[in-house]
Amino acid sequence: MSINIMKLIFVSLFITSITASCSNDDDNKPQQKQFGIFKILDDKGTVEMNGVINDSSLKNFNALLISFKNIKQINIRQCDGSNNDDINLKLSSKVNKLGINIHLLDNGLIASGGVDFFIAGKKRTKGKNTKIGVHSWSEEEGKDKKQATDYPKGHVKHLPYIKYYVSVGFTQKQAEDFYYFTINAASASKIHFMTDAEIKKYGLLTN
Repeated sequence: MSINIMKLIFVSLFITSITASCSNDDDNKPQQKQFGIFKILDDKGTVEMNGVINDSSLKNFNALLISFKNIKQINIRQCDGSNNDDINLKLSSKVNKLGINIHLLDNGLIASGGVDFFIAGKKRTKGKNTKIGVHSWSEEEGKDKKQATDYPKGHVKHLPYIKYYVSVGFTQKQAEDFYYFTINAASASKIHFMTDAEIKKYGLLTN
């Protein structure tokens, strides 16, 4: 056997050994658990959510789905709202279409856009000593800062939220009643924590 053939065999065996080693290293890598504000809790389909919904939240959730396809429930520890309403509604709609249940943990808090996300749950439940806060949204219009209550009832600015509530299971009346309640409950700079009677009245929890 020539020296060149011997070298070729050696190089081939060396590459095969390295490839196998890398493959074993990949197999032994721990599965990623944290995806932005989402964290995989177990292999039974449970995910924890903790933090403000932001520009990356939808992308992070999609990445989570690649690794963890069978999500059955999202447990919210705290979600004070969102800094991107468009991303929040897209993320919430996706969660709803996947039929995922949402539970607000004991001592948990949701507010503003976090409440919109909670409503996406196929089943919506909560633990003890929780807080659910709502208020008006606001936006910059040139040099002016406007909030939801500056626009008349039925204005096009209100429609995205009302349509979203309908898309996740509210009737048109339920959607409008809840939406207008939220924007009138507190100004954009304040927060109103819903009473048990209000939570029941507006159907935030499923039976």
